[in-house]
Amino acid sequence: MTVTQVGFIGLGNMGSPMAGHLVDGGFALTVSDAAPGVTERFVAEHPTAIAAADRQSFATAQALILMLPTSDMVEDVLERENVADALSPGCLVIDMSSSEPLRTRSLAARLQARGLSMIDAPVSGGVRGARAARLSVLVGGSEADLTRATPLLEAMAGTIIRVGDIGSGHAAKALNNLVSAATMSITVEALVIAQAFGITAGTMTEVLNSSSGRSNTSENKLAQFMTSGSFDSGFSLQLMAKDVGLAIALARALDRPVEVADDVAGQWRRIAAQVTPATDHTQMYTLLGATLPDAQAGEKS
Repeated sequence: MTVTQVGFIGLGNMGSPMAGHLVDGGFALTVSDAAPGVTERFVAEHPTAIAAADRQSFATAQALILMLPTSDMVEDVLERENVADALSPGCLVIDMSSSEPLRTRSLAARLQARGLSMIDAPVSGGVRGARAARLSVLVGGSEADLTRATPLLEAMAGTIIRVGDIGSGHAAKALNNLVSAATMSITVEALVIAQAFGITAGTMTEVLNSSSGRSNTSENKLAQFMTSGSFDSGFSLQLMAKDVGLAIALARALDRPVEVADDVAGQWRRIAAQVTPATDHTQMYTLLGATLPDAQAGEKS
C-alpha cells in the first residue's frame, strides 16, 4: 500500500525541516508539536499541511512519524495521550527519535497488539543534514515495513541503512553518538594540550585533518562551530549526553564491558548537569577546556 497520508509529531530544529521535505515531496501531512505556536508557524510556512486539532486528526494517517527527544515522550504521545488508539489498523508508526532500544522493542510489541506496525528510524547528520535532506537514517524493523517507509525516508535523507530488527536503529544511533562524543572529548583535550604548548587551535586542526587523528569532529565541527565560537550546530549538549547514556545502559543490559565508554559518559554527564538545554554540544570546546588541569596549568605557566 502506497503511503500518502502522513502524521508528523515533533517540529523542533530537526523535525521542522524534515516535515517540510515531506510537504515538498507531495505527501499530505497532518502535524503537531507541544510547544506553543510551533504547529501554527509550520502550517503558515507550508499551507498544504494541516494542524492536528486532537488525536483524532491522525485517524486517516497511513504512517505516523515521531521526532521527539526521548522514549518517555514517545510513549506519552502514543499511549498516555492515546494517539495510538486513534490510528487505523495497519498504520505504520515510524519513531525517528533517539529512543531507548529495549523500550522500543517493548513498545513495538504493544503496538502490534493494537494492529499497528512500527519501525525505529533515528537519524544522523544534524540540522544541516535535515535542512539539506541529506540525513542518514538507521532503521530497525522488518524489510516489508521499511519498503513501505522508504518513499518517506527518501524525501528526508540521503542514506538509509537497515540495521536489523526493531530497536536496532536506536541501538546503532546511541552507539554512533557514543563514538562521536568520545571523539569530541579527546579532540578537545588534544587541542587544549596543544595550545598550552604553544600550538594554535587552527594549526592543530590542520594537523588532525591531514593525519591519522582526522575525524568528523576535526573535519566538520572544529573550525565550523568550535574555534569559530559560533556553537550553533543545532544539537544540544544535554541530548548528546543522553544518547551516550543510552549506549551505556544498553551495554549494561547486554553485560558488555565499557571501560572507555564509562569515562566518556561520566564526563558528558558531569558537564551536561552544568549547562542549560539550549547549550550546543560543540560548546564542549570551552566547557571541557576550561576544566582541564593541563589547560589551567598552561595558562599559568
